[in-house]
Parts: sequence; C-alpha cells; structure tokens
Amino acid sequence: MTHITTIAQKIEAYLFFQGEPVTIKNISKTLEVDADTVEQGLAFLNEKIDTASGIVLIRYDDMVTLGTHPDVNDFIENMIKEDLQKELGKSALETLAIILYQGPIKRADIDYVRGVNSQFILRNLLIRGLITRVDDPRDERAFLYRPSLELLAFLGITDIKQLPEYDEVLAKLSSFKAEEKE
Repeated sequence: MTHITTIAQKIEAYLFFQGEPVTIKNISKTLEVDADTVEQGLAFLNEKIDTASGIVLIRYDDMVTLGTHPDVNDFIENMIKEDLQKELGKSALETLAIILYQGPIKRADIDYVRGVNSQFILRNLLIRGLITRVDDPRDERAFLYRPSLELLAFLGITDIKQLPEYDEVLAKLSSFKAEEKE
C-alpha cells in the first residue's frame, strides 16, 4: 500500500468519524502531514469514491466533508422522512436536554456527558429543526449546538431561563463540574 493510499484511508476515516466539515489545516494537524500531502490524499480519495460509491467528497473553501452521492438522494430523502415521522427516542431527548440546559455546547462535551457518540442524534435533531449549529468563536475547527428558536416556540417559552428548574439544574451542573475537577 502506498503512502498516499494510507493517507487517503485515514482522511476518509477521519471525515467519517467527525461527521461534519473539517479544515484542511485540521486534517493536516491530525494526520501529522503537510497540507500538500492532505491534498494528494484528498485527490486519491475523490477518485476512489467517485466511481461506484454512495458517498462523495464535498469541498468548500478550505472545508471538507463526506456527503451522499446525488444518485442516492431519493433513497436518503425517504429515510429522512421515515426518521422524521418517528417520535424522539430517549437518547434524542437526553441530548436535547443537555443542549437546552448547557448550550451552546460542543459535540465533544455532549458525548462526554452522555458517555457515547452523539453524531447521528445531533444530525436528527438538526434535520428536525430542534437545534442549530454555529461556529465556535474560540475554536475554528469546532461547532457549538444550541436550541433553535422553533424549539423554544414549541416549548412555549420566550427565554431559555423559563425552562423548568433552570437555575437549580445549572447550580447542580456547576457543583458537579467543580467536584469533577477535584
């Protein structure tokens, strides 16, 4: 296996793991290679998946992500419609509560609180319009998740502080975080 093949495999795995756009700089740092090597790996990956894959490599400026191939859009749309017709499960409600009471919050922090990967749940909540994703001003490589205005309207509140026991929950979370640091 060539060096570029290995780099392309790692890029593909990294993009799949992240589940959201990442910068070339971030890929370069993570794989510990220069940007030119990342570009070569991306070119190789694009050739490999372009022929007979259900996924495509999407690039915008210096951001890269994996997406679904246009030929399978109808299939994916049907799956999304089925997902949207289902009620939210326990894990989605748990994730939503974390975002409501602790948002804006990074996916890594949500994963830490839940103890499992929340990537697909976050995607589902985004598709349903219950949460929004914004750039993290402290880290250009990360996003923050927060409740959408539609969710607040659905809950019948005009301010996040109107959530049940909001102050008490925040106090308990602060206490828990302080104990955890000790």
